[in-house]
Amino acid sequence: MARPLRIEISGGLYHLTSRGNERRAIYRDTRDREHFLELLAELPERFGSVLFAYVLMNNHYHLVLETPEPNLSRVGQWLNVSYGVWFNRRHDRSGHLFQGRFGSKLIEDDAGLMEVVRYVHLNPVRVDRLGLAKADRARQRTAAATRSDPGLIRERLKVLREYPWSSYPIYVGKSKPVEWLNVERASSALGGRSQLQKRDALREYTEAPVREGMVDSPWDRLIGGMVLGSEEFVATLRQHATGNRREQKDLKVHEERVGWERIVKAVESVKEEKWEAFRDRHGDWGRDAAIYFGRRQGRMKLMELSAVVGNIDYAAVGGAISRFGKRLAKGELRAEVSRIESYLSNREM
Repeated sequence: MARPLRIEISGGLYHLTSRGNERRAIYRDTRDREHFLELLAELPERFGSVLFAYVLMNNHYHLVLETPEPNLSRVGQWLNVSYGVWFNRRHDRSGHLFQGRFGSKLIEDDAGLMEVVRYVHLNPVRVDRLGLAKADRARQRTAAATRSDPGLIRERLKVLREYPWSSYPIYVGKSKPVEWLNVERASSALGGRSQLQKRDALREYTEAPVREGMVDSPWDRLIGGMVLGSEEFVATLRQHATGNRREQKDLKVHEERVGWERIVKAVESVKEEKWEAFRDRHGDWGRDAAIYFGRRQGRMKLMELSAVVGNIDYAAVGGAISRFGKRLAKGELRAEVSRIESYLSNREM
C-alpha cells in the first residue's frame, strides 16, 4: 500500500497531528502530559524546529511548527517513538501507541498560520457539552441556527482560556511563557504596536467564533488534501519537488546548508568588526548570533559549534542558543538579525 504523500521544505509551516491507536487515550494523567511537553521542549535544539502552538487532547495532539530544515518526518517520528516507548514503559504496556503515521498539512503563509493556530487552540471547546461539536457547527450554518446562551458562551471562554494543555493560555497571559514556544510571530500577524494590543487582537480573533458558535475548520480549503494555500504556491512546490509520485514517496525540497565561514562573515558585516575582536567579549551578541545561525541555518551539531567557536564547551553553546532565542522573542536585535538573514540569503555574496 502506498505511503501517504508528504512534502518537506526548508522553512515550511506545518500542522502536525497524531491520534491514539483505535482512538484510545495517549495521556492517562498529568505526568504523561508533562512528559510530552518536555519532549516538545527538545525539538528546537534537536531539530531546529520553531513551535507556534500546541494542544494535547485525550487521544490525540495538534502542533503548529516551522522546519528550517526539511526534516518534518524526522521530527514527527522521533516525537511519537520517544513518547510511545516512554508511555509503554511507564504503564507496563506493549504495542503501538499511535494510529499509523502522523498527519501533516503544509501552510503557505502567515494568514494561513493564524487560521491554523486558532483551529488548534479551539480544540478543547469543539465538544458536545459546549454546543460546538461537528453537528452543532453544521446547524449554525443553516436557517435552524440559534443564538447561544450567554451562560454557555461564558463556559466556552473559560474552558478555552484555562485549558492547561494548550498554548492559548500562554498567548493571552493566563500562563507563564516558555522559551521553546514562539508566540511573537502569530501575535504580531494581526497588528498592534504594544504587546497588550497584539494580545488583545489575537484574543478577539480567536474568541469571536466561540461567541458566535461559528467555529469553522480551515481544512475545507485544502488543495490535494495536504496544502493550505494558493494554486500558485502549489505550482511552486511542484516545480521544486522530486520523487517517485507513483509510489508516493516523500517529496523533499532541500536547501543548501549555510557554511560556518559564511555565517561568521555575515555577523562581521553587520557588526562591522572582525570575529576575533568580539568572539571572546563577555555579553557580546555577535558570538551568540553566530552560534544561533550556525545551529539553525548551518544545521551544525552542538559539538561542532563548540569546536569552531573555541574556548566554549558543549553546555555553553546550548546556553548561547537559548539566550539569543529569548532576545529574539522579546523583539530585540530585529534590525541586526534581518541584515544577517539578508546576507545569508544572497547566494552571490
